[in-house]
Amino acid sequence: MNPPASQYTLQQKVFLFLLAIVTIGFGWILMPYAGAVFWGVVLAILFIPLYRRLLRATGQKANLAALLTLASIVVMVIIPVALISASLVQQAVGIYNMVGSGHIDFGQYFRQIIAVLPDWVVSLLERFDLTSMATLQQKLSSFAAQASQVAAKYTLNLASNTFDFLVSMTIMLYLLFFLLRDGHSLAGRIRTAVPLSRKYKQRLFSNFTTVIRATVKGNVLVAMAQGALGGLIFWILHVQAPLLWAVVMAFLSLLPAIGAAIVWAPVAVYFLVTGAVWQGVVLILFCVFVIGLVDNVLRPILVGKDTKLPDYVVLLSTVGGMALFGLNGFVIGPVVAALFVASWDLFSTAEEFHQE
Repeated sequence: MNPPASQYTLQQKVFLFLLAIVTIGFGWILMPYAGAVFWGVVLAILFIPLYRRLLRATGQKANLAALLTLASIVVMVIIPVALISASLVQQAVGIYNMVGSGHIDFGQYFRQIIAVLPDWVVSLLERFDLTSMATLQQKLSSFAAQASQVAAKYTLNLASNTFDFLVSMTIMLYLLFFLLRDGHSLAGRIRTAVPLSRKYKQRLFSNFTTVIRATVKGNVLVAMAQGALGGLIFWILHVQAPLLWAVVMAFLSLLPAIGAAIVWAPVAVYFLVTGAVWQGVVLILFCVFVIGLVDNVLRPILVGKDTKLPDYVVLLSTVGGMALFGLNGFVIGPVVAALFVASWDLFSTAEEFHQE
């Protein structure tokens, strides 16, 4: 049992202060590549069972098992993500060129929808000046100008961004090798250093690894499945750039309640109001009864019911995580929320904190 802070000697207090300063400084140094470190830890936690199986298969050769696990991660995760990203950029550029050449005319789509809407809906839209093509085009032009400025900025920094990405990827893979090989001993040292009793550390570390796996498998993998199914039905129905919309649906599927419907619902409405009734009906039925049920079927299998957060907590933590950490927030937000719930659950069940 550690002594209370009032019983520390001056020498111990100075050392603890120095320890805090050095720790903060080390974290500050790692901050530029915090994303690489974070994903290295996440992938190590996810693939440690594979590493242990390979370790037994290779006769306890740790370096070889770690290299084989690393190669598996590159083949199963990194290469597919790189290929999908390249195809995504290609389709996005294709859509941009088709809009610029007039092959895709959003104004025509807008006029078709307005023409079949009921009079009361048109009147309501007119109150907000949403039926005027001139006003709409002005807003779209303003948005396009801002988007062009942003695109130009990122184009000028493309080489720098690519270099940073390659450096981050190298750091992540390099760190991942050592986390796989030495992760058990490193986790033991961290567990020993944490100033908590054994039973608290055991539950807290167990909750941490469980939450990481639950968040990635329960949110990311389910979102990938929903995005793939959405892209498939878009491809069958000949919707432009199905891969682009599949990726968008995969990201939005991380948000419960609304999720992929933000993408497929407007497309279904467009099909219905423009006379493509069977396409609209097929899209609605597929998305409701197939995509909509993926979460209810896959999440309990991949995660289990014990670590599932309420939908509103997942929604708020995901959006908040995105606002603070960018794309990494899709994982960081729910992980922090789940650890928050686990920590308070640990506190509420600890008898020594509630003695009268």
